[in-house]
Parts: sequence; C-alpha cells; structure tokens
Amino acid sequence: MKPASHDASARQYAGRLSPALGPGANRSDRAGKPGPSGIEAEIAALLDRSTQELRLAWREFHRTEPPFGISRDLVIRSLAYDLQQRALGRLDRALRRRLQTLAAALEKDARSVHPGVLLKAGSTLVRQWRGHTHTVLVGENGFDYEGQRYRSLTVIAERITGTHWSGPRFFGVTRRARGSLLAEASP
Repeated sequence: MKPASHDASARQYAGRLSPALGPGANRSDRAGKPGPSGIEAEIAALLDRSTQELRLAWREFHRTEPPFGISRDLVIRSLAYDLQQRALGRLDRALRRRLQTLAAALEKDARSVHPGVLLKAGSTLVRQWRGHTHTVLVGENGFDYEGQRYRSLTVIAERITGTHWSGPRFFGVTRRARGSLLAEASP
C-alpha cells in the first residue's frame, strides 16, 4: 500500500474522497477540482461505498464524526451536497443572509395560497361549515369575507371555525383543484 500523500489525486487514487475546502485550506486548491461530470461520477460512486468508507469521507469533509443514528442514505445525501458545494462553490454570506431575510418576510406576510396555486381576482370560494355557507371573494390584494378585507385565507378559516386551519385546505384550494377553480372563474 502506498503511503498517504497530501496530493488530491493520490487521495482519489486511494479510493477516498478529497476533503472539502475548509477554513484553513489553501484557496489555490480550487484549480484541481473536478468538473461537473467528475462530480456526477463521484456522487454516483458514493452508492457503491461501504458505510465505513462513507463515515470516513464524512470525517474528512466535516472534521467530526457523523451524528449518532444518522442513516446511510442521509450520509450519502450530505456528502453529495458537500461535493457539489466544493465543485460549484458555496453561496456567499451576503446572499445567504438575503435569502434568510426573504424567507422570514414570506412567513411574516403569511402567503395565503401555495405558490403553485394562482387564484384569479374575481373568483369566489364557497365552503359549507356546520350548516352555514361561507363565501369568499378573491381580490387583487386579498380576500373579501363578510364585508371585510383579509390578506390570508387562513385568517378567514380561523374566524369561521374558531380553531387554526390551513385556509387553502379549508377552502379546497390545492394543486389538484387549481385547474377546476380557474376554469370556473373564467367567463
């Protein structure tokens, strides 16, 4: 067996993954990274590795043991993600912060309908609940229910039921029903 070398090609030759670019690594090592087709091959090769080899690769990437009880599948997925980050680069800190800010803003605004479901302004949602018919008119910037404007179907569903409900689910607004809802709203 050959002695261990610090050359990336020697590590790959030995059947091990080359470690991720860590905080103390030399930035000039990036020139030796495999291209996208090489990454695809490395990711595919993860499936053929033993669990012990995967745990060793985890230690090389993360400089720590894998979490106790983590499944082989999750180890493979995490290593595949690490390989992609090494090859394609990581999101810079400013972009990660911006994405976190946008995600928090979306949660705060309480998007009323799943992003894949679009309701046309002027559509009417009708729901029977405990013997009463509840009608909601879809507007440009929200929903009208009993003469009041709401930004969220969930708030309306909570008002009707007295408990927390998913508004889109309560009114039957799902991906499956989207086509029929849009067809009914068309003149």
